[in-house]
Formats: sequence, structure tokens, C-alpha cells
Amino acid sequence: MMSLQLVFPSEEWGDQVLCYRAEFLEAGDSLDGTAGLAEAGSFAAWLAAVRRNRREETALPGMVPATTLLAVRPEDGRLVGMIDIRHRLNDYLLQFGGHIGYSVRPSQRRQGYAKEMLRQGLVRCREMGLARVLVTCNRENCASARTILACGGVLEDEREREDGGVTQRYWIALPPA
Repeated sequence: MMSLQLVFPSEEWGDQVLCYRAEFLEAGDSLDGTAGLAEAGSFAAWLAAVRRNRREETALPGMVPATTLLAVRPEDGRLVGMIDIRHRLNDYLLQFGGHIGYSVRPSQRRQGYAKEMLRQGLVRCREMGLARVLVTCNRENCASARTILACGGVLEDEREREDGGVTQRYWIALPPA
């Protein structure tokens, strides 16, 4: 099994998080599962928002509580991915976003990181008491669909978004802890 650790973001990860963001922006790719990193004015502002959003009573207006984690390769300490675990769903997340969003650095794809991140994220969801988890992806994102299916996802349906794209909605049943 691949070695990957999910860790809480902290000040020590600032440079790597900003490099992660830059790699996505240079590739013209979306920063899914990064708790708004693309729009963040600074690392400090992003980190403060991530910390606030972990608790229901301090989550930003319109947001659900969520745990954002960095996926780090232990052998070299490199940030290879991010995962955002939403503690509950609001109407939008039920339709299009799901309980879990994730991304893998473009230069590190096709190495099994997404599957391992999702697998570890599902363990955390079970520890939070969730019995089933909704994970979504764009219909065109075949790699993400394969990842979700490999982790037990069952396609419920597809929903058209306002931008004309189509979101696939997969449910993953979690065995009791």
C-alpha cells in the first residue's frame, strides 16, 4: 500500500501550499478540495479560514463545517494533494459538491494518490459517524470517477449545473467503526 499521510495545514506548510496553488493555476486546472485556496488573498488568510471552518459555531456564513487536510508523501515531505471533508451537506453540496472534495497536484497524478487520499478520507468520515458519503465529480473527469468507483462509489445520478456541465453523484456506504 502506498505511503501517504493526511495532516492538518499549519504555518510550516505555507510555501508548499502556495507552490501547490501555483502549479494548478499554471496548468489552468481547478483547485478542488482546497477550501477556496484559488481565491485566497494570502496563505495566512486561507489558513485562518480553514481553521474557522472546522467548527459549526465558527464556520463562515453559508459554509458547512469541514476538515481540510494536506496529503503528504512521508519519504520526502512533499505536498501531493489536498482533501476537504465536509461534516454535513447543505443543499448545494447535496446536489453538486458532496461530503468530500480532493485534488492531486498535476505533476503527481496517475500514481494512486487520489485513491489513497479518498480511502483515508472515508476512514475519517466513518470516525465522524457518517454512515454513507456523497462524492461527486464532473462527468468528463474519468480519472476521478475511477477513483470513486475503486473506493466503493455507486453512481446515483447525474445533475446538470448552471454552467452546462454535468456532475456525477456517487454514494459510498461506510461500514460501522
